[in-house]
Amino acid sequence: MAGALSGVRVVEFANYVSGPYAGMLLADLGADVIKVETPGKGDPFRGWGRVEYSPTFGSVNRNKKSVCLDLKSGEGRGHAKALAKDADVVIENFRSGTMERLGLGYDVLRAENPGLIYCAITGFGTDGPYAKRPGYDTVGQAMSGLLSLLTDIEDPKPMGISLSDHLGGMVACNGILAALVSRGKTGRGQRVDTSLLESTLSFCGENAANYFENGATPSRATRTHRAQVYAFVDRDGKPFVVHLSSPNKFWEGLTRVVGKPEYLKDPRFATKETRGKNYPALREGLSAVFATNTRDHWLEAMLKEDVPSAPLNNFDDVFNDPQVKHLKMRVDVPHKTMGTVALVRNGLRMSETPLEIHAPSPELGEHTDEVIAELGRRK
Repeated sequence: MAGALSGVRVVEFANYVSGPYAGMLLADLGADVIKVETPGKGDPFRGWGRVEYSPTFGSVNRNKKSVCLDLKSGEGRGHAKALAKDADVVIENFRSGTMERLGLGYDVLRAENPGLIYCAITGFGTDGPYAKRPGYDTVGQAMSGLLSLLTDIEDPKPMGISLSDHLGGMVACNGILAALVSRGKTGRGQRVDTSLLESTLSFCGENAANYFENGATPSRATRTHRAQVYAFVDRDGKPFVVHLSSPNKFWEGLTRVVGKPEYLKDPRFATKETRGKNYPALREGLSAVFATNTRDHWLEAMLKEDVPSAPLNNFDDVFNDPQVKHLKMRVDVPHKTMGTVALVRNGLRMSETPLEIHAPSPELGEHTDEVIAELGRRK
């Protein structure tokens, strides 16, 4: 069965994560995505791994075609304009103003293709005091306030995942899909803009709303106290988490699991609000109990009491987990030089237009001749 975006052509002028991730999400949905790369170099992520195949590059560039164009040359720009003229969507994540300097900005491209959806992902927006600054993932996390919710400000540590980059790609994809629906009604394309700062800050809406209401600056501890979220280690040092949330039955079940019925009458822990205020004391008491037995013992006991809990898995644990295996989250894709490469499938499932990984990331310039020849036939 054809994908939901079968017949939609996307031209991607993007490197690293945010733009390529948006393009990959569209490609998973069936769009024909042409990735434009610099001759001889390509996307810098190609160099983040083995010579034959970079997992970093491959994780956000499957299901695409690679075309090498020198955008600093007249011929290269001419081919790029021809691709955009025949495209439904253009994605770019260069620094603000770069595409305009190359003569490939929105106003130029839409003049020949009024139905074009042009998506730009920048660091901080297309205008304003920070518009010309270099924007990379950790900068986006830090300036948006997200990192302050994930690390200890007194001993800050950056995150082990490019959250802002991926959020930028997801928000861009949402905007592109909405613009495609709008074009189906009006026949008109439009410009779609997001940035690492905007997409990441919008992701922090819950914390921002509380800040607007009470003026208290949230920290990593704010939501853990309010939502009654805990992390513990067992007697062997194996980590696990508990999320009590709002229903009181979870709290009551936990007291039975740890053998502390007196906690129900303790004024410090009598309500969700008092448990939040006395979070350190409660965590200390629970930690002492959980250190007396194994993680498996505690998780089984909490499962019987319907208390939301889980092991804190590393990736070795994740891909050996029976539910992850059942969901077939790992996909082994044939590769012409590597044999197969392993990827994580898209997290979306659709009954009538299923998503598919039909090809790994392309080799640099693998489809240049094919795509340029097609352009010649369409003239």
